[in-house]
Amino acid sequence: MNLDHSILTLILLAPLVGAGVLALIPERAGNKIHAIGALIVTLVTLGLTLHLPWHFNYAAARGSFQFDQNCPWIASPAIRYHLGVDGLSMWLVVLAGFLAPIGVLASWNAVKERTKLFYTLFLLQQVAMLGIFLALDLFLYYGFWELSLVPMTLLIATFGRTENRRKAAIKFFLYAFIPSAILLVAMLWLYARTGTFDLPTLQALAAQHAISTNHTALWLCSLAFLAAFAVKVPIFPLHGWLSDAVQEAPTAAVMVLAGKLGLYSILRFSFGIFPEQSRHIAPWLIALGAIGIAYGALLALIQTDLKKLAAFSTLSHVSFIVLGIFTFTTMGIDGGVYQILNESLVGAALFVLLGLLYERYGTYDIRDYGGLATKHPWMVTMFVITTLAAVGLPMLNGFVGEFLILSGAMQSVFSYHIFWTVVGTTGVIFGAAYMLWMIQRIFYGKLGLRSEEVKGWDLCAREHVELWPLAILFLVMGLASPVWMQAIDSYGAAAANRPVAVEAVNIEPASSEPHNNLTLPCAQKTPCNQAGAFVDPSLAAAAVNKPAPPVNKGAQY
Repeated sequence: MNLDHSILTLILLAPLVGAGVLALIPERAGNKIHAIGALIVTLVTLGLTLHLPWHFNYAAARGSFQFDQNCPWIASPAIRYHLGVDGLSMWLVVLAGFLAPIGVLASWNAVKERTKLFYTLFLLQQVAMLGIFLALDLFLYYGFWELSLVPMTLLIATFGRTENRRKAAIKFFLYAFIPSAILLVAMLWLYARTGTFDLPTLQALAAQHAISTNHTALWLCSLAFLAAFAVKVPIFPLHGWLSDAVQEAPTAAVMVLAGKLGLYSILRFSFGIFPEQSRHIAPWLIALGAIGIAYGALLALIQTDLKKLAAFSTLSHVSFIVLGIFTFTTMGIDGGVYQILNESLVGAALFVLLGLLYERYGTYDIRDYGGLATKHPWMVTMFVITTLAAVGLPMLNGFVGEFLILSGAMQSVFSYHIFWTVVGTTGVIFGAAYMLWMIQRIFYGKLGLRSEEVKGWDLCAREHVELWPLAILFLVMGLASPVWMQAIDSYGAAAANRPVAVEAVNIEPASSEPHNNLTLPCAQKTPCNQAGAFVDPSLAAAAVNKPAPPVNKGAQY
């Protein structure tokens, strides 16, 4: 049976149907029944996502969406059920599938009440995240974007660990909802100008400067997109929600809280629909990224609460990715995308480990710890491995992404790029300092807890299953990075050259009127290459009618 034509829908349906079935199981069935059910659903979803890299046509990856599903949904307005993956989204879909069962295992003993609600919300959050990565229709994407807000808010408000949880949930909701409302207005403006929500079509129109002749409105629209995504990342100084949300969110929820969705959306929509505006504003984002790296690292250094330390560490790491992608070099974008994967894996391992400490000792205050290495040898081993991956030790995954980002930043054509690269590099040094300081305070030195309070058990079998796949991936992604980079590089090369990459699409000149009479790609039969992969018609036309575009300087490596 050929799953290529339906695999993306199956990936979405698995957690959605699982959440529905789980909601029907009565609470009295027991906590472990809900946990087992959620684990089965997430493992099935993971199995489906692994179909993508196995059958992905890496040779046809540049400029193409594969496993494409494109059919009409709502006639007026022209909303389509359009799903697809490319070199940017394919590994992120697999990542979402991989982290979900780890999140369930991390919640096995941590969530003891209202487990049906918890796992139902968790699966709905996975549906939203997968939908964001797969949707190629703006309206469909926005539906998943808003859906991601609801379960996360409820998870924080219902399952937070302190009385501050509702305040943190409201802050998170307001920070995300207000920019999202502005994003909706911007999307509707785009539809009014072009008559389509289809992403490949909008990219083709953008490359021809055919969206609108009103440059002020186009700039405001691009800023609305960027602002909504920047809050979700978060980009400094829009990080006000992050610390409280990370402190309150359960481990499974916090694993997907920061980074992936906002950064992906910038790469997919801001870079795809507003390439020129993104380039013009890039120097400012490079500066904010560099400041965010140093700011997050310095704040992490002075924290005594382990979850706050992890929150500001996350801010520093995602700021590093922001610095990389806005260099608009192939190396910078490749490194940024690779670092999204790395930061997600390292962050997941760190939050799982902090959760295990909290289960044993009931505190995140680092001053209560010390001298635990002899009691928890396996736990300290996993902490050390995670720390080395986080600080970018050669042969581990973090090194590859950081090297590419810094190399791309040094090759950037924007003003003061060397200065901001140096500022960002200091954050890497501070990052190593606070991570190593954390390990020293928890596991070495004087015993921080009274001797009788030290719990004698180390990692159990379930906890080994949670952590060792992550540790193995740290090494595999560090040693075998070309395997992962093959698909990512195809996206990075296209994104770095996008403003001049497409000129041969037969589209009328820009006007202030909607393009209702254009023959657009979304209205045509979906073209496929010989491998059966969907090819963006605009890029296919460009390849036929013009020589290859000049390679960005950052691509030479």
